[in-house]
Amino acid sequence: MNLQAGSHIHLMGICGTAMASLAGLLKDRGFKITGSDLNPYPPMSTQLEGLGINIMKGYKAENLHPKPDFVIVGNVISANNEEAQELMKLGIPYTSLPKAMGEFIIGDRESVVISGTHGKTTTTSMMTWVAEQAGVKPGFLIGGIPKNFSQSFKNPEGNYFIIEGDEYDTAFFDKVPKFIHYKPKHVVLTSVEFDHADIYKDLQAVKDSFALLMALIPENGTLLACAEDANVMELRKLAKCKNSFTYGFSESADFRAKVLFQNDKGIGFEVHHRGEIMGPYAMQITGDYNILNATAVVGISKCLGFSENRIQIALESFEGVKRRQEILGEPQGILIIEDFAHHPTAVRETVKGIQKKYPGRKVFSVFEPRSATSRRKVFQKDYVEAFKGSHEVLLAKAFDQSKIDEENRFSTHELVEDLKKSGVQAEDFDGADQIVSALTSRAKKGDVILIMSNGGFDGIYGKLMNSLK
Repeated sequence: MNLQAGSHIHLMGICGTAMASLAGLLKDRGFKITGSDLNPYPPMSTQLEGLGINIMKGYKAENLHPKPDFVIVGNVISANNEEAQELMKLGIPYTSLPKAMGEFIIGDRESVVISGTHGKTTTTSMMTWVAEQAGVKPGFLIGGIPKNFSQSFKNPEGNYFIIEGDEYDTAFFDKVPKFIHYKPKHVVLTSVEFDHADIYKDLQAVKDSFALLMALIPENGTLLACAEDANVMELRKLAKCKNSFTYGFSESADFRAKVLFQNDKGIGFEVHHRGEIMGPYAMQITGDYNILNATAVVGISKCLGFSENRIQIALESFEGVKRRQEILGEPQGILIIEDFAHHPTAVRETVKGIQKKYPGRKVFSVFEPRSATSRRKVFQKDYVEAFKGSHEVLLAKAFDQSKIDEENRFSTHELVEDLKKSGVQAEDFDGADQIVSALTSRAKKGDVILIMSNGGFDGIYGKLMNSLK
């Protein structure tokens, strides 16, 4: 599709993390951008407003009048959506987000794809900041807002494009994982677990999607695979690239992380690679999983020839990502932290990381089951393990389960009962307001409140800050 600058492009599902970023990239290139979404919420809605992009609320046929020149359809849109049906009726040319990314933005650049079940957003943000500090002026698209850049996208000035490679499907008319379209040349594979129960039937189906990614890495490409994950190690064998390395804490890893310190100030580590000691590196963020994320970045940066000194400077000045261990404030001496964790593994590692970072302080772990998978029963027992060892757990009722059969619905009540049996203080609530009032009466100076959700959580963040003030 050969679009002239000034052409009108409309994005359906514009507030999705990647869609909002693509909207920004296209606006930056001189296109007129409009978009529609059912439920706009920060940080993406705020980013779009800041860019002067109008969000039409709800999916309606009239959103396509006047007729745009081109439409990009998000994966939240189903074939029977009113706006999608109008699109077909009007015969406007359209594509999916990943295809548009590959064709319009990545082109024939060196594409660095960060993929895996966990850690993609943080690792992509870190990798982008290292490349920026290395002076290669990369373009990027991230499923979150990295604090070093203040927006989730940038058009490339140089020859690198760094992108978060999501395994979720592309669009109702293109049922393949998004990363298929990203022209992957240099790939990080962080972890492979069962997730996205709404589109994958089991772990094998998830592994099959990552197998497609392995097959796409060219012979002159690079793979950094996490040695801590058995599924990743199995998939690594499918890659044909000459530069295939592992990273992790284990002795056998090609890039081995050695932890030097971990406290409330952050983490320090070095990386051992074939007799060479790289580092030391210091970072403001914490958690073993972030040491692994950073080790992957060190490994791929070394393969791309970035200078050791630049890698050190970049990691030390890396500020993290909005909604990933983000400190919102400390009203009355009570520290409030927001995190995106929603898969049991991410919840477990986040809770563990925060309790380790603030020893001697009580941590209230607040969780809203909101993702398509966490609202289903599939991880019912895994969340018991995820919250084991927690100081105190407050659960919100699962977000809208109306489209899930009753026997397949996740139950917060059952989770509370199981947690109590394992000695964890836990309680479930109808929603954000009740949680806010419980925390306002229970939290004391010096305590930490960790809020985990991958959605708006009914504005709990602002409500809690105001209530505690």
